[in-house]
Amino acid sequence: MPPADPSAEPDATPAGGSTGAGRAGAGRNGVESTGVGSTGVEDTLDLKLTEELLALIAEERSAGTRRAAIPGDLLGDPGSWPPADTTAGEFALLPVRLERDLPLIARWMNDPAVAAFWELAGPESVTTDHIRAQLEGDGRSIPCLGVLDGTPMSYWEIYRADLDPLARHYPARPHDTGLHLLVGGVKNRGRGVGTTLLRAVADLVLDNLPRCGRVVAEPDLRNTPSVSAFLSAGFRFSAEVDLPDKRAALMIHDRTYRAQL
Repeated sequence: MPPADPSAEPDATPAGGSTGAGRAGAGRNGVESTGVGSTGVEDTLDLKLTEELLALIAEERSAGTRRAAIPGDLLGDPGSWPPADTTAGEFALLPVRLERDLPLIARWMNDPAVAAFWELAGPESVTTDHIRAQLEGDGRSIPCLGVLDGTPMSYWEIYRADLDPLARHYPARPHDTGLHLLVGGVKNRGRGVGTTLLRAVADLVLDNLPRCGRVVAEPDLRNTPSVSAFLSAGFRFSAEVDLPDKRAALMIHDRTYRAQL
């Protein structure tokens, strides 16, 4: 059934992203929230981005050295996808590099609102293990920074849902692609940014993965703001599914109907 709380702010995407409960190398409790709509997290949790980090990211985005997708790639290279123009600004995905991005992502994972769903709080080694499992895997899950107007402000996992343990819990179709999201700073939560970016990334997936007919997500049913954000972003509620560590809302964004949603 849809979220029970009709008063939940649809755009208060919890920072958590959808969860990849139980799947190797994926978020344990993913979209979930991470506090996008949370007001109890202090601003001190916002990490001040260094000029060096911003320069490295700007250099990589402008270098034009990202590899092209190779036939047989499970997901191609999200870093090569053109940026999306959104009402929040220009948004692009940048594949994670641990040596550059670990301190930022680990800081986000230790935000109490994020940790409640992702369960990756602790020393940087916890985040390292989670991300490295994806980077050293077969390409079925790609961790990315979400960069808005040149500033990293979210963490994403783009993954092949049909090759994920999630596929045991719903009628998966070949090339179904899943999303996990966390919005990293409290200043970007609760004002519609999460919904805007969910729609933008779903469109990026469909535009750049022509064999993908559906984008899916599985936020925790308890995370009403996250479920509402997906609904507002053009996803439809499909079913409740029992995953190993949560009861989730299966959300689906269909290629066929995306212009109407």
